[in-house]
Amino acid sequence: MRIKSPATLAGALLLAAAVPASAHHSFAAEFDINRPIELEGVVTRMEFSNPHSWLHIEVTTVSGEKQQWQVEGGAPNALIRRGWNRNSIPAGIRVHVEGFQARDRSFRASGREVTLPDGSSLFMGSVGIGAPRAE
Repeated sequence: MRIKSPATLAGALLLAAAVPASAHHSFAAEFDINRPIELEGVVTRMEFSNPHSWLHIEVTTVSGEKQQWQVEGGAPNALIRRGWNRNSIPAGIRVHVEGFQARDRSFRASGREVTLPDGSSLFMGSVGIGAPRAE
């Protein structure tokens, strides 16, 4: 295809630049390896969405404050290969989550290990992209 008008080319470039890009950042860009965190809370929802899954939990602090945490996990396909399914962590159960807090200190974390009420655990972390290795 041959473009005959520089104005057409310029318009196409402006249109392409206006479309928001969904960037995928490394672990180190969003989470702080020096801020490990352990959370105890009740699951409000589990999302299997690309490029990462999200575990939503309500944490009650020792002072009684309720915090809504979002814990990022690996891609849904990676979790399925590790034995997860959409019903592995149902809403309403209490879980213990180990991970790393977001650099901006929000109620967001990169999850590593999730321990269920029966004592079993599931690895939910991302592998590579700067994430710490599983032990």
